[in-house]
Amino acid sequence: MKRYFLLTLLSINVLTVFSQSTLVDKTRSFRQANEHQLLHEFMGLLSIPNVVYDTVGIQKTANYIVKMMKDRGIKTQKLDATTKGVPPAIYGEIIVPNATKTLVFYAHYDGQPVNPNQWAEGIKPFEAVFLDASLEKGGKIINVPKASESINPEWRIYGRSASDDKAGVFTILSAYQAMNKMGIKPSVNLKFFFEGEEEAGSTHLEEILAKHKDKLKADLWVICDGPVHQSGRKQVVFGVRGDVNMEVKVFASKRPLHSGHYGNWAPNPANLLVNLLTTMKDTKGKVLIKGFYDDVTPLSALEKQALANIPPPDEQMRNELGFVRAEGDGKSLAELISLPSLNINGIASANVGKMVANIIPTSATAALDLRLVLGNDAQRQVQKVIEHIKLQGYYVTTNESITDEERLKYPLIARVQAKDGYNAQRTKMDLPIAQLIIKAVQSTSKENIVLMPSSGGSLPLYLFDKHLSTPTITVPIANHDNNQHAENENIRIQNLWSGLETYVALMSIQ
Repeated sequence: MKRYFLLTLLSINVLTVFSQSTLVDKTRSFRQANEHQLLHEFMGLLSIPNVVYDTVGIQKTANYIVKMMKDRGIKTQKLDATTKGVPPAIYGEIIVPNATKTLVFYAHYDGQPVNPNQWAEGIKPFEAVFLDASLEKGGKIINVPKASESINPEWRIYGRSASDDKAGVFTILSAYQAMNKMGIKPSVNLKFFFEGEEEAGSTHLEEILAKHKDKLKADLWVICDGPVHQSGRKQVVFGVRGDVNMEVKVFASKRPLHSGHYGNWAPNPANLLVNLLTTMKDTKGKVLIKGFYDDVTPLSALEKQALANIPPPDEQMRNELGFVRAEGDGKSLAELISLPSLNINGIASANVGKMVANIIPTSATAALDLRLVLGNDAQRQVQKVIEHIKLQGYYVTTNESITDEERLKYPLIARVQAKDGYNAQRTKMDLPIAQLIIKAVQSTSKENIVLMPSSGGSLPLYLFDKHLSTPTITVPIANHDNNQHAENENIRIQNLWSGLETYVALMSIQ
């Protein structure tokens, strides 16, 4: 019986019931008749600056989304946190008579910081443009298509949050709009929840969930964030990694020194930091910090079978990204994102390039990103790193400045600071409602969809378990090469259209 269940769940036949096929066809017809208007609205959303720390831009973005929702007849309000001045969550609901289930659809409307100088020529973060292909494939900027011109689904739209995550907001709301226009009633109660602080670590999401707990009751949260599988197949993701960021700064002389006069004598903090970092991971990518992997919750038999069924993208991605040897000592990408990781996000010490000078710098800083899996605790994982630094002979402090007494007492000094972070979350794949979600997504694809136990990315989804006792499942839509969090972020237009079909199906689960 168990084997039969595994095969049924993990190898769902691509054949779908007639009603679902008809729904996909109707959605496609609606999109084809309205795609210019849909993209016009999306481009308007992309034109509003939404960097998470830009309070004015965030408020304008929120107001634009409120208008989108009201234009669709969705009862809408902003949900505030206990802390004043926090970006609100935008909430809406559609109550369906006689519906027995309620789904909450989540996306976030804030975006990562941008450095416009790093974006390609002619592309500005908040002046979205069409390209006839991806930049990596020689794509060129083209004019916005006129209403009489066809739209190539392989074109890309470039702009900050084009994929992460204004595409999620747009897709969810456009799916409901499509159902309205097609005269199809949702089969479940719909609630909409758009967060405005995800890219800052969802610092106040816990307050919002706790304060509005009664309003947010549901059977499932459907998360629209992140990319589809690297193969291009649609995927359903049952968990996310947790995340916590650290900064490690090592100190040497109180002032910069001439590298000729003092080289070989004065300690060089950049060299010290690099040596410290190399003690944390070996050449194959294994983290060497004591106990780093000890508290990982093993995958279930069902989750291991799901991993085994995923089409391996490793060779494709190595060719696409241009490197020969991956980390992980032969383990697959899917296996490795099921483990905790330690990543160096950046290193800084003095200057390079045209600004380089022959000096010994005073300090060096590394930004570390710790991705967590089920079983890890964010602060416990941070403490493991701190203890490792101490074992390398460092005096560790959290103070902003270093005193003269400390400088003259300790040969190795490191300031370590960490954010709160959040833990991983994973939903059981055999829940009845999970099977309904799988069936709905599969109904929109001719290929077998990918069932991923946990994504490599992070969202604070454990909070929905903690405060609402509600499971979450992620159904992403963006192309895997979307450059999220980086310069030249983009969305492939076909991913928007495929996502529209997916979310109409999700709002019609049987």
